[in-house]
Amino acid sequence: MTKFIFFSGKGGVGKTSMACSTAVYYALKGEKTLIVTTDPASNLADVFEQEIGHKVTKIDGIENLWAMEINPDVATREYKENALAPMRDLFDEEMLRVAEEQLSGPCTEEMAAFDKFIDFMEDDMYEVVVFDTAPTGHTIRLLELPVDWSKHIEESSKGSGQTCMGPVQLIQESKQKYDDAIAKLRDPAVTDFVFVLHPEQTSLEETKRSSGELGGMGIKTTHLIINGLIPAEEAVNPFFKQRYEMQQKHLAEIREAFAGIPAKTMELFDNELKGLDMLKRCAQKLFDGVDNL
Repeated sequence: MTKFIFFSGKGGVGKTSMACSTAVYYALKGEKTLIVTTDPASNLADVFEQEIGHKVTKIDGIENLWAMEINPDVATREYKENALAPMRDLFDEEMLRVAEEQLSGPCTEEMAAFDKFIDFMEDDMYEVVVFDTAPTGHTIRLLELPVDWSKHIEESSKGSGQTCMGPVQLIQESKQKYDDAIAKLRDPAVTDFVFVLHPEQTSLEETKRSSGELGGMGIKTTHLIINGLIPAEEAVNPFFKQRYEMQQKHLAEIREAFAGIPAKTMELFDNELKGLDMLKRCAQKLFDGVDNL
């Protein structure tokens, strides 16, 4: 069974670095791994130091690892074409024009992004799929969508037959797809949802809020990564000592607020987290607790 691992957190907490390191870890274990980003401002290509884009791309220099950056504009064009293709031989130009107009709203763009996103939840080509999501607010909205759409499709099929995404018959078959995605997201045996945060008050508060919103959708927070800790041996300079003490205080608050949820800590590295060598180093420290320089 494919394992899905979602990474979320506010901007700037190192979410992408932790997601990439996790993907590298599973690939090194010999598991066929895909990392997908839903962040429109993705920097997967920068982290892996190679071109990726809106296609599944083999990562150079390591076995068992592929990556993709979902482009929302391209995803929307693909979704609209897939929806309209079956109609081209059945309807005249006027009907096609009306259908295309109905598929031109912001609702369709959201649906297209999520549709591409959950394609990978139906794909059994990979043993592990890591999702590097956009900053928390965008991710919460993305995960709320299938609940809204499933209800919207069901209500529209009993009423006008029209939805904000076009005629209900065009998307009725998608309802089961969304329902299946929701079931997988809610199943901790299949899906891990990992929040990355800094040991700071603002990061803690946002994580508590977002984790609560996910819980309201039936999606459990399964792990935390507390990133950016100053190593104890560096807390000799007065500036770093003050930062270290502040971080330790918030670290204790995080453990109390999320008691019962496994939490890993990650200290600051002495170099930028990019390139396979650094990602392997981070993966080893994250999962095995050692750092072989």
